[in-house]
Amino acid sequence: MRTTAFIRSTAIRAAAIAALAVAPTVLAGDPPPQYAASCGACHAVGVAGAPATGNAEAWAPRMEKGMEALVASVRNGLNAMPPGGLCNSCSDEDYAALITYMATAQ
Repeated sequence: MRTTAFIRSTAIRAAAIAALAVAPTVLAGDPPPQYAASCGACHAVGVAGAPATGNAEAWAPRMEKGMEALVASVRNGLNAMPPGGLCNSCSDEDYAALITYMATAQ
């Protein structure tokens, strides 16, 4: 039984690493400079319920709330996302640019 659990956990880790390695080649366009150091940590592959970058379908219900509400969610934190979304130096304009980039089909 321990062998099965070990193989399963190793396979999950390998899949996550492979997804992270492929993610930058899948995304089109130039991300805002803060993306790789902040948002990309979770949104590149949709970690912890974060909508994946470039998945316009996943972002659509969020975008319906309006940019002001989305920026407030980033600023204050939401669910697993910490306040500031890992970008403590970002302005509201930076957040809006990052959200727009992530919500746009890639």
